[in-house]
Amino acid sequence: MANGADDRFDELEIMAAHQARLLEDLNETVVRQAKEIERLERLVEALIKRFQAVEEQVQADIPVTKPPHW
Repeated sequence: MANGADDRFDELEIMAAHQARLLEDLNETVVRQAKEIERLERLVEALIKRFQAVEEQVQADIPVTKPPHW
């Protein structure tokens, strides 16, 4: 009887070790993804600023006049 209990205990320890490793792996993935999201957010902000700057330059060059058929 003790041998069966020992085997079950060993199995539980193995499962707990696998779960702990899985949690560590998932945490590393979440941390890595959070860093990537932050990098991409900074990139999007920079692109928005560049786009707005280009848009302002282009809009300044377009004259606002009525078409000839008005």
